[in-house]
Amino acid sequence: MSKFDSIRPFYDAEVNEAICNSVNHPMMKAIMDFTFPDVDDTIWKEQLKRTHSIRDFQCNFIYQSVQKVLQKSSEGLTTSGFEKLEKNTSYLFISNHRDIILDTSLLNVSLFDHGLVMTASAIGDNLVKKDFLKTLSRLNRNFLVQRGLPPRELLESSKLMSEYIGQLLLRENRSVWIAQREGRTKDGNDATHSGVLKMLGMGSDEPNLIDYFKKIKIVPVSISYEYDPTDALKMPQLMAEANAVKYIKEKNEDFITLISGIIGQKKRIHIHVGDILEKELDYISTEFDNSNKQIQALAQVIDDSILQSYKLWPTNYIAYDLLHKSETYKDFYTENEKSLFERRLEMRIDENNPQMMESFLLMYANPVVNKMKYENAV
Repeated sequence: MSKFDSIRPFYDAEVNEAICNSVNHPMMKAIMDFTFPDVDDTIWKEQLKRTHSIRDFQCNFIYQSVQKVLQKSSEGLTTSGFEKLEKNTSYLFISNHRDIILDTSLLNVSLFDHGLVMTASAIGDNLVKKDFLKTLSRLNRNFLVQRGLPPRELLESSKLMSEYIGQLLLRENRSVWIAQREGRTKDGNDATHSGVLKMLGMGSDEPNLIDYFKKIKIVPVSISYEYDPTDALKMPQLMAEANAVKYIKEKNEDFITLISGIIGQKKRIHIHVGDILEKELDYISTEFDNSNKQIQALAQVIDDSILQSYKLWPTNYIAYDLLHKSETYKDFYTENEKSLFERRLEMRIDENNPQMMESFLLMYANPVVNKMKYENAV
């Protein structure tokens, strides 16, 4: 028994049994029919049954599934910054968070394409309540973030997760992906929550927190989708927040969002890998003497990196101009792109609800505002 058994992915020795138990599940068939539409069931089942490691499962099946998702629901994935990373080296990737499954899946595809160490990735246990989804997530090297716990248990859970992340990075040479905040950004304002960094710091046995953060090689990552496939699904929560009403999720809401993110149209996608945080940490270490201030300063550094390298698409500029009834950014998009975006608005939003319209446009416009703010501050 390992103390991490409640949250860890499968060990390779457990992979084949887990696959054999899931091979006839209807959702496995749905995934394989999508990924290999012209392949007979008996063939992919045989191949699955011969799979004995997470890496084989990811490379032979999940990688192919993600390629199919890109082919069917996007106009392609571009990347930048990966050449800075070293092979056979583990990093802690902290990224903005837009899509439940794709953010980390696309990062892993990019890491694999560049011959780099793929990640173990955090996933909320609220997303894998169904047994099959939990098995699939463990086969895909996800570890569980336990949600909705009372304060004392939450503290224990955070400590366990931080120790596990430390073990992955420092002892197993395994990269880790974690979102900069709990839950996806709904309003386009990407910001690092200090609670995430405090949790990471709990895994430190260094007297100085910053020394630990240097050791685990933090790399900020920005991911931007031209169209957010779940934009309309985010509206009820944004409306509730705008009216200061507590938002309660529908029963299958997470699962519907998860599927919509995968199959919904995204147009172009870009992932940028920032610089490994080193000199910034040295600066924080000399400038701030208490750990709370250091964590706030680190959150700011991560935000600056993500905002600076976030790729703005025509949809972002169009939304800004529609929101402000301006032509400030008209050189950044074509009339055709604008009318396509307006068409999307008509289909997804009640035009007679100005609050909803504003929230939808802000979701796309806020990255422009934030990037301009950042550039003006520098």
